[in-house]
Amino acid sequence: MPQSTCSNCHAIITGPYCSQCGQSSESSIKYFWTVVLHILDDIFSFDSRASRTIWPLFTRPGFLTNEYFQGHRVQYVPPLRLYLFISIIFFITLKFFAASENNNLIRLNNDEKALTQVSSHIVELEQQHELLKNKENPEEKHLQAMQLAEQNIQKFKGYQNDLSVADNKLVKAIATELLILEFIKLETNQPLSENRQNRYTILTSQLNKTRKGEKINLLSIGNNSDGSISFAFLPPDKNQLLNEYASKLEEKASKALAEGAGQLLQQAISKLPQLMFLLLPLFAVLLKIMYLFSGRYYMEHLTVALHSHSFVFFNILVLEIVDMLQNTFFKTSPILDYIPTGLSIVLLIWVPIYLFIMQKRVYKQGYVMTLAKYLIVGIAYTALISITAIIAFVWGLAEL
Repeated sequence: MPQSTCSNCHAIITGPYCSQCGQSSESSIKYFWTVVLHILDDIFSFDSRASRTIWPLFTRPGFLTNEYFQGHRVQYVPPLRLYLFISIIFFITLKFFAASENNNLIRLNNDEKALTQVSSHIVELEQQHELLKNKENPEEKHLQAMQLAEQNIQKFKGYQNDLSVADNKLVKAIATELLILEFIKLETNQPLSENRQNRYTILTSQLNKTRKGEKINLLSIGNNSDGSISFAFLPPDKNQLLNEYASKLEEKASKALAEGAGQLLQQAISKLPQLMFLLLPLFAVLLKIMYLFSGRYYMEHLTVALHSHSFVFFNILVLEIVDMLQNTFFKTSPILDYIPTGLSIVLLIWVPIYLFIMQKRVYKQGYVMTLAKYLIVGIAYTALISITAIIAFVWGLAEL
């Protein structure tokens, strides 16, 4: 067997790596696609380990984490590599499905479902009005009911016209939200709750202004009654700069929402991978605090965070695929629609159960103690996720 020498230190090489400096004996100067494949292999490790890793990740809570802690690592994809692999695929598909769902939602709600409901309701109102109109010697309450029916007919015809305006997405969006409240009121036969009534009043005002071509701000981030934003710990000039920046964001948000919010959604989703990667160590800190006396190192808690996030992302990815299959089944065979619906419910229920079992198996505490810590971590992490979503929204808005 011919001997070769290391290109770096010129020592004799007897294997794939130099025994003196550790450099690979294989040249890194290759054909482009060979280099790409090696990079992909380094990042994702496309080998038999993937098949041995994905199934227990999805079906056996805590198994991979405990295997990693016990030193059984070579047959599985490492936690960080696993997270990168799943999260990259997850966020790419999330942007694709979000864009697709946004377009389908606008088309379905505005052009089909909402218009059909409005048209049907107008027919009912007109029939009621005709009956009241033809009534002999109508009483005062009948006259009031007839007048109310006339007002409702005009109002819903206005909504019908709003939904038919193809070039004004803002009018469509406001009218659709108003219609949701209108039909809630009709279905329950009860007045709207205080919050919904306030929202109804705001939307009605916005719709009237938009119909006239006036500009409105759909988003207000001020903390004062006049819509401005200020903080007591900041000097007046800093508060002024903050208000100017907030006004620009409000203007961008109104423009983005008027155009269908698809671009804003895409921008916000594009920021999530970076933010979620920063959230991982914070989640590990939460676990470290809750299990301070467990004797676990911080890196062990970080491994739990990596595996749990990998599972959640993979589960949502499967949900997206099931949702896509559901749309296919619904279009081709409505009878089979219950199969993906049931599977989606099972997948959603599996997430909290899986995470609880994982926490119980990894930290090996009793059910009561595990449940208490699980709830505390869950509440704290929900708050962190909410803050992350807000940051992603504002960050995406700032780059529009």
